[in-house]
Amino acid sequence: MLLPLLAAVALLLFSLDADPLVRRDASISAASIAQARLLFSRNDPRGLRPGAQRTAQVPVALIDEAFNHFATRTLRGRGAFVLVDQAADFRLSVPVPAVSGRYLNLRVAFRERGGQLHLASAALGSLPIPPAFAEWLLVSAIDLGGAGEQWQLARQVFRHLAFDPARGVVAVSYVWDPALSDRARSLAFTAAASSHAEAAQRTLAGLLAKYPANAKVPLSEILAPLLAAPSGERLQRRRAALLVLAAYVSEKNLAALLPQARQWPHPQQLRLTLLGRYDSAQHFGVSAALAAWAGEPAANAIGVYKEIDDSRHGSGFSFADLAADRAGTRFGELVVADSPRLEQALRGPLRDADLVPALAGLPEYLPEAEFRRRYGNADNAAYRRLSTDIEDRLAALPLYR
Repeated sequence: MLLPLLAAVALLLFSLDADPLVRRDASISAASIAQARLLFSRNDPRGLRPGAQRTAQVPVALIDEAFNHFATRTLRGRGAFVLVDQAADFRLSVPVPAVSGRYLNLRVAFRERGGQLHLASAALGSLPIPPAFAEWLLVSAIDLGGAGEQWQLARQVFRHLAFDPARGVVAVSYVWDPALSDRARSLAFTAAASSHAEAAQRTLAGLLAKYPANAKVPLSEILAPLLAAPSGERLQRRRAALLVLAAYVSEKNLAALLPQARQWPHPQQLRLTLLGRYDSAQHFGVSAALAAWAGEPAANAIGVYKEIDDSRHGSGFSFADLAADRAGTRFGELVVADSPRLEQALRGPLRDADLVPALAGLPEYLPEAEFRRRYGNADNAAYRRLSTDIEDRLAALPLYR
């Protein structure tokens, strides 16, 4: 047993490269969020009869960004997915902390045969490796990223795959068993996570019970006591608290995620505000939860997507809302990092102005046509100037320096 392990370690060391195979940032595009939302709305398995089969057309670009997000968040690397001819090419670059300036570059090609994926070739750096060893590396990477059980669940659901390079999609046929929904929920929310969420819900209900009905309450007044937690369980409890807060400010029923929440106390419905604005508290709270649970790239992308969608169907694109989104994202990151700056802020008197910058001068209520005329897209110089202005305002706050 020891000899194969030593051989594997030696192979990994000799295959390290000075440059990463995948060079990209960790960002997720707002377009991918829109694609994911549309894909789910068209293929929501909850509307299927047990045992019914459906085929989803999954964009390659969406798989690519999802794989890169997984590589970034769980392995601190970068990933890419492309269709080359009739093969699906997964590429992964992971920095090796023990060997400064070196990267583990893995490239694996799958071909579709009989509706199933078959590993066709693999390489570590420039070194070809046996498919069986490559499969072991992939499974190890999935397990290392904490997604082993989710991977097994996905294999139960998905029955048939087909590559369509011309259309840039992967056709995925799946069969839904309602029992799998409960299992997926239990993987996402452990018994401990559910217990922490219940405690946070009870705390929020108690905090808001002190105010008269329909009162406007600054978010800063309840945030510190809501996030109070012992150091040993601080991250888990605060993530749960942010989830509860996000559900509350967005007026969503937490029971959709955790059915047992139907039995928990329901906080009275007040108007939590930031700088006197309900919408700012909503954007801040939702983005903080997204950053704590899914990471900064996902939180940023969803924030931009929401504003673009508002420009088409809602109140219009708002850079003020985007600033509240970014503040919430930064706050959620501080929670995950267990930042000393956050601890100091939560110990002292906390004001709204400590959480979000002044919003004066940031354009709002822009219909899509006006937004496109003035700012184009995220690559436009005018858009970038306002984005930089928002980041500068955030950087001026002691909490986000």
